[in-house]
Amino acid sequence: MNSTIHQGQLAAPPVDSLPLLLEQAGIPVRELPEIQGPVRALAIEARFWGKAAAVAAANHVRWCACWGEHRPPEINIFALLAGQDGHLLLQTTIPDIQGELPSQTPSFPAANRPERYLQEMFGMRFTDHPDPRRWMRHQAWDAGQYPLRKDFPLAGTAPEQTPPDCEYPFIPAEGEGVYEIPVGPVHAGIIEPGHFRFQAMGEAILSLEEHLGYVHKGIEKCAEGRDSAGLVRLAARVSGDSTVAHAWAACQAGEHAIGLPVPRRAVVIRAILAERERVANHLGDMGACCNDVGFAFAHVHFSRLRELWQRHNAAVFGHRLLMDVVIPGGVTRDIGPEQISLLQQANEQLRHELDDLLPLLYEYPSLQDRLRTTGILSLDKARTLGALGFVARASGECWDLRRDAPYAPYENVTVAVPFSSGGASSNRVHVRGGEILVSLDLLDTFLAHLPAGDICRALPPIPATCCGVGCIEGWRGEIIAYVRLEEGGIVSRYFPRDPSWLNWPALEVLILGEIVPDFPLCNKSVNGSYSGHDL
Repeated sequence: MNSTIHQGQLAAPPVDSLPLLLEQAGIPVRELPEIQGPVRALAIEARFWGKAAAVAAANHVRWCACWGEHRPPEINIFALLAGQDGHLLLQTTIPDIQGELPSQTPSFPAANRPERYLQEMFGMRFTDHPDPRRWMRHQAWDAGQYPLRKDFPLAGTAPEQTPPDCEYPFIPAEGEGVYEIPVGPVHAGIIEPGHFRFQAMGEAILSLEEHLGYVHKGIEKCAEGRDSAGLVRLAARVSGDSTVAHAWAACQAGEHAIGLPVPRRAVVIRAILAERERVANHLGDMGACCNDVGFAFAHVHFSRLRELWQRHNAAVFGHRLLMDVVIPGGVTRDIGPEQISLLQQANEQLRHELDDLLPLLYEYPSLQDRLRTTGILSLDKARTLGALGFVARASGECWDLRRDAPYAPYENVTVAVPFSSGGASSNRVHVRGGEILVSLDLLDTFLAHLPAGDICRALPPIPATCCGVGCIEGWRGEIIAYVRLEEGGIVSRYFPRDPSWLNWPALEVLILGEIVPDFPLCNKSVNGSYSGHDL
């Protein structure tokens, strides 16, 4: 495993060179200074939407997200792209009646599902999208209703009991000896709903098709009309295992929008929370991967370590999952000398235990026999899908916002980014272990150099409409938030993009050629969030 910059990441140009590339391709651009945050924002004409994507793809730019915003009688459409050192935000405008855009999916397959989601939420259409099927569950509203339009009620208009969503047109199985295996959407455990349709011959998997979105929570609609504090409480519940990262991204977007500087002590405490969140989830998932191949010893010990880690979370910050500690303007919990000492001791204890456990995971022959050749995601596939976080890093692509587009307090520390090149389940486990060790080093640094000062700053009056973007490196990868505030600080639009939107499709690719019994391992080695997808 390596922790240096991979050359593939450097193929994309710097963000500041992207406007010139677009103009050289005949695409006029206009700067959008009203959108604040760690992005460079440009407006382009709708007719150039697809061409802009083609130019970006030809220059190895990564596609990150797309979203819409209804401002009657128009819909603003946004697409976020990543260059070598940060993000470029493209925005265009279409009418809200029969509005159309060229699709970016032909250039960026990662845009496939997000664009289909946009069509269903806003009623616009991508003229050359390669997949006409709906994506998000919408039996709770009629075909001509669009939930993210301003005239759609928060409670919807559904009958008392929503009809079952059982008509999704999966690609049918074909060929002699080929059969289908449906898994879900309701699962035997406590995980959320998601449908997996396998095409198999014997035990060999020929294809896997996912269908998600069975619990569309209405997060984006619920955000409308809230104040900043209410928005961040909602953001913390987009995906409960990423509560710190999503809350921080929403805070960052709002704080950029209103120009609010956050006290340095609060920013460092946010980073401590985020690194502790990363450690807890990697510990749990590494044990779960071992459990899925019958290696109970590792499962028990990693579960024990995660439990101890989360008990320290509760003792110091008041919540096992660190929920509602990050708030607009700072944090709710300070840490004194005794708590700093407790956290430092926890770091040392975990590092000591991992000194024994990690070599066992990486070298134990019967375990590695199951992991090393299972669920391989090539570097080319990872890049094509726009995979993020440890999923991408295990295939050789090691983008990490904390290092490559750093935000406070990471701009003042060295962030090593572990990566591998094999792309197998063993590589994903290995990268997770490396990330835990990096997080422990960062935690030691932050705890030893925690600056003095306030832990929160009051939000100022907001006299006019403003908007901002937040970008945070969560434990699954890059998390994006867009926030638009009206006069008085009332939220008119909130969009969160969880890394799972881009990592779920990787599971469909890396499972090909594997046997059916290896699906649990492959699934857990990616561990996409159903909740982070089902907004």
